[in-house]
Amino acid sequence: MMMLIVEDNTEFRSVIREVLGLANTEVLELDDGNEVLEAYQKFHPDWVLMDVRMKQMNGFKSTRLLTTEFPEARVIIVTQYDEPAFQKQAFDAGACGFVSKEHLDEIIHIIQQR
Repeated sequence: MMMLIVEDNTEFRSVIREVLGLANTEVLELDDGNEVLEAYQKFHPDWVLMDVRMKQMNGFKSTRLLTTEFPEARVIIVTQYDEPAFQKQAFDAGACGFVSKEHLDEIIHIIQQR
């Protein structure tokens, strides 16, 4: 399996790797949403874990662009903002999952269900 982590915080990308136990998974990392289309086109990861707040392009816009260009893309929004309005925005943008950074283990459940 190949996973793309789009998160502007280097330390938190490491936390995601550790919590999910991604030892047998090829992991690519980006620090901003503006790089997602190019990386997806080049590598076609099985999953994209997308932060919301990033410097140049936020995760909602990146997700919308990605799922419009590549409808098969499976995006899970991973954010500290666990609010219904954010969840709605995530799913409206084309995400297939929404996980609070406090509950990273939920990512595993989403992946196993697909």
